Amino acid sequence: MSKKVLILSGSPRKGGNSDLLCDEFMRGAQESGNDVEKIFVRDKKIGYCTACYYCRDTGNGCAIKDDMAEILDKMLAADVIVMASPVYFYSIDAQMKTVIDRTVAKWRDIKNKEFYYIMSAAENSNTAMDCTLECFRGLAVCLDGSVEKGIIYGTGVYEAGTIKNTPAFKEAYEMGLNV
Repeated sequence: MSKKVLILSGSPRKGGNSDLLCDEFMRGAQESGNDVEKIFVRDKKIGYCTACYYCRDTGNGCAIKDDMAEILDKMLAADVIVMASPVYFYSIDAQMKTVIDRTVAKWRDIKNKEFYYIMSAAENSNTAMDCTLECFRGLAVCLDGSVEKGIIYGTGVYEAGTIKNTPAFKEAYEMGLNV
């Protein structure tokens, strides 16, 4: 059965290591017959949540009129959500954090999603990504029916493109195939 897959690439650089892992995941998911869309978050205009609670008080979505409304609609429509970020000081980067915070406008409606997480880091240890992974999981735990399906650890990479020479590159493709 074909699934609708949404990939949120939080990489601040196109062709960066976490972005390349997204591309490989996407290639695999498409080859196995899924409908896949990748959003390069940096290219979107997404303002910070201001905790005005317009979304809660009116039920009319977010008061900030930017590209996040489109992303939220795509998150609602997706069966699978892939979230990717390079590790910044043992956490997610600002682009991904902004997306996560802005889901407050629809978080109660985003239900029954399969989640995959992609991370890349200069360090060689998966434990360097523990906090990053917990940031992703922090969103999913708040969403009814969310299920974690896979994690890709791209370790020991710093310069853009070096991920291509690691087992994580093949793993991303294979994980996408098995969505």
